[in-house]
Formats: sequence, structure tokens, C-alpha cells
Amino acid sequence: MIINSNRSCRYLLTLLFKRKSKFDEQDLNSVLEACKLRNPQAQRCLIRHFAGYAKSVAVRYSANREEAEEIINDSFLKVFLNLKQYDVSFPFKSWFRKIIINTAISYHRKNLQWQLNTEELGDIDVADVNIDTISAITSEEILELIQGLPPAYRVVFTLFVVDGYSHKEIAGMLGIQEGTSKSNLRDARKKLQTMIKACHPDLYQLYNCPNKRSNGN
Repeated sequence: MIINSNRSCRYLLTLLFKRKSKFDEQDLNSVLEACKLRNPQAQRCLIRHFAGYAKSVAVRYSANREEAEEIINDSFLKVFLNLKQYDVSFPFKSWFRKIIINTAISYHRKNLQWQLNTEELGDIDVADVNIDTISAITSEEILELIQGLPPAYRVVFTLFVVDGYSHKEIAGMLGIQEGTSKSNLRDARKKLQTMIKACHPDLYQLYNCPNKRSNGN
């Protein structure tokens, strides 16, 4: 994995002049200590161990693989640049997760329009999706639907539904009003309902039309 960032130029040059430090690949603390000393082998080891985890978090905030990769690369760079601030008394994954989420927010911040025009959503009469409908869709399909949301909806939906932040916390993280967070979540759900109805009409009809469900063969 190549870290792409203007800030990385000077950082990467320093790797050429740092002496190597020993570490145990099976001992996370040992790997982290070596990473603090800019050991490139330890850094590659850390990336190897946590690349899958980083991807599982980043993809939910991204519209495509390219966006996710940029967020992942920038997140690892921030880890290496700020590792001395990490408190070892807390789980590394929790600290890393916050970095990934904050990186995703920073990635989208310049292009996000929090107050979205929802007139097109208001014209659509969509019933609440039955929980059976959701359970019948694969996790990959659900992820694709979330990735299809506008960025502002996707970020708020993921922060609230997936990562468990409150609207107050989301408002603070994104620099918006709580009401904006709530309205974007509401509209994100409505948009997802519309997408499920469009992408899985048979499934939608089966689980959301009681008469057809009871009279079907």
C-alpha cells in the first residue's frame, strides 16, 4: 500500500536515515514501538495487520474503492505521524477507528453540502421497509446501497446507524446543527427505502404487501 500525501514527502525521506529497530511481529506493542522509530518494516507489518480492518471502516464512508483507498492511505499516514500521542492503555483499534472516521470526514468536508434539497424525496410515497426485507439482502448489497447515498447522507447515516454516534456528537464532528443531522438521517433512510424498492422490487413487494404475502403460493 502506497501512502499518497503531500505531507508524506519529508516524512518518507526521513525513513532513509533512521536506523532499524528490532520488533516482534506477533507483539502489537513491539510493532508500535518500532513504528515510532520510523522502522519501515514495522510500518509495513502494521499496515498488513490492519489493512482489512481499515477497509471495513472506510468503505462505508466512501462512494467507491478509490475513495476508500485514499482514506485508508491518509489514515495510516496519520497513525505514523501521531503514534507518539497514542495512549497504550486504550485499545489500538479504537484509536485507529477514530482516525479513519475523522479522515473520512475531512476527505468529504470540502465537497459536502449538508443542507440537501429533499424535494425529490418528498414526492415519493415510500412505506417503512419491513425488517425481513433488510435481512433478506446480503451485506454486500446493503453496502452498495449505502455507498449510493449522497455523501452528506452517507456520512450521517454511517456515523449514527453503524458507528453509534449521537446526533449531538455528529453535529460537533461535522460542524452542523443537530437538526441537520436528524434531517439528513431521516432523508438517508427514505432514500435507502426508495433504492431498495427500485433494486429489489420483488423482495420489497413480498415483505411489504401483507395481502400478497398471505395469498402467495
